[in-house]
Amino acid sequence: MELLLLFISLGASVVGGICGIGGGIIIKPVLDLVGAASVSTISFLSSCTVLSMSAYNVSLSFLSRSRIIDTSTGTPLALGAAAGGLCGNILFHFVCAAVGSDRAAGAAQSLCLLVLTLGTLVYTLKKSAIKPRCVESRLASAGIGLSLGLLSSFLGIGGGPFNLVVLHYFYGMDTKRSAANSLYIILFSQITNLLLSLIRGSIPEFSVAALVLMITGGILGGILGRYINKRIDSKAVDKLFVGLLLLIVCICIYNMSRFLSPFPPVSSGLPS
Repeated sequence: MELLLLFISLGASVVGGICGIGGGIIIKPVLDLVGAASVSTISFLSSCTVLSMSAYNVSLSFLSRSRIIDTSTGTPLALGAAAGGLCGNILFHFVCAAVGSDRAAGAAQSLCLLVLTLGTLVYTLKKSAIKPRCVESRLASAGIGLSLGLLSSFLGIGGGPFNLVVLHYFYGMDTKRSAANSLYIILFSQITNLLLSLIRGSIPEFSVAALVLMITGGILGGILGRYINKRIDSKAVDKLFVGLLLLIVCICIYNMSRFLSPFPPVSSGLPS
């Protein structure tokens, strides 16, 4: 199980680094699929992995002075996402308490992720026919970031695919520029999400070895993803992104049926 966690976080972070989606949208549903742990534990580990990968990529972008991250646009979005991360964290724990079942909470997450992924897929396929807008208001950007942060924190995925759609539609960014700025936004929302969990003492039980391996996979994946991203064009990134969305749709449908099944899923469990 430990090696499986490393390979999942590594593979997801490689793709996440290439496409600018953080990798959480792969890690969360895949760990749900294999029944690695409880929904709360998987969401937390996924968020930590995404945080490590995005921190690495964003740090290198600033150190290299590439200026691919547009701070005038990205910072209001990122600050809004940080506030949204707080709201999403609170919403997740509220839903868990309200439904009184880890499986029901997992089903709700899978349904939301399925709907949003399908919407992202349709937009991506029709993107060439959609005229982007040009949002200049920082207040409006903060509001958009708030929505992105809430979704990413509630779903435990980083929010990358939805960030790419927003950055293209509202700001006219191409795929590669969207990818870099998406990771900048993800970094803020995931830091806030983790800090809130620490302050509230709501961190679920997990294996330290599992956390270390997933963070290691996240950083290594970020290194490989960044390397590959620089060597392929935007069309190749778009094709990879569409293929990924189709895969996530299939996994979400399966996870929903599994969570809603009257028979409890078999869980391999994380090592303790």
